[in-house]
Amino acid sequence: DAHASGVVIEAKLDKGRGPVATVLVQRGTLSCGDPLVAGTAFGRVRALIDPLGKNVDHAGPADPVEVLGLSSVPSAGDEFRVFADERDARNTAEERALKQRLREQAATKKHVTLDDLFARIEEGELKDLNLVVKADVQGSIEALKDALDKMDQTEVRINVIHSAVGGITESDVMLADASDAIIIGFGVRPAPASKALAEREGVDIRLYRVIYQAIEEINAARVGMLSPDVVEQDTARVEVRELFRVPKMGVIAGSYVQDGEIHRDDQVRVVRDGTVIFEGKIGSLRRFKEDVKTVKQGYECGIGVEGYQDLKEGDIIEGFRTIEVAREA
Repeated sequence: DAHASGVVIEAKLDKGRGPVATVLVQRGTLSCGDPLVAGTAFGRVRALIDPLGKNVDHAGPADPVEVLGLSSVPSAGDEFRVFADERDARNTAEERALKQRLREQAATKKHVTLDDLFARIEEGELKDLNLVVKADVQGSIEALKDALDKMDQTEVRINVIHSAVGGITESDVMLADASDAIIIGFGVRPAPASKALAEREGVDIRLYRVIYQAIEEINAARVGMLSPDVVEQDTARVEVRELFRVPKMGVIAGSYVQDGEIHRDDQVRVVRDGTVIFEGKIGSLRRFKEDVKTVKQGYECGIGVEGYQDLKEGDIIEGFRTIEVAREA
């Protein structure tokens, strides 16, 4: 006969009999003495009891029976399977239990952030702070590494595990996720997919314009003295599709709002290939030659950036506002 398999209907821990699983055999014949795995539980079938409470030696397809002899209580809905060898059954169950523990850890893991860095150090949880550093120029990376080397590292060692020039990619986020690192960016931005992945995985991305801001924040976080967060709240992502030169106004970008809503009074940054190349204000915002206050996602508009004429097709104009947020205690 083929090795029996089926599904666990219900299971309980009985005071006198230990773990008891009621199973429905779907294929093959289940017999007393069979090595069996049900979910993460395993064991050799010690007894089979039919719905009338009688001990039986075998159970075939469509037969519900109580199984005694398992190492632990499986879950309703778990599949069970008979193995030729008890050692194989044990190994399979242990492998499943390990995978389940890893899944549970992944579901509850919380990555380190600058906000909780001090608490983690105080609790003795954290001995190393890993950083992934991305910048617009190599010089910024070298300057940060030099400044970190001079920082007091008696309580927590700071490691730059990866550094490169360019925007923040999904690979950077995956590396930070795997190594419990914070991503530090200078003059660069995450692509939308990278940002979404970081939010999903709980990876902290910190963006700065200058080195000293990063050093001050890391230092303050280390001793639990972070000041209120000045947060840049993104309002819109706009793609430049065409350029027009307008007398007295200069270059106007014929643009499409990909995400959010651009406001006339937003601050803007011009991003090219993931690198911030200009930051300033909107000089003009128009739709069909009419001045407007806002343009929503899915609509086209003309944008003039105050003090900047070097826009190119394919550039991204990001709208944002600066707000101060009290940090969580």
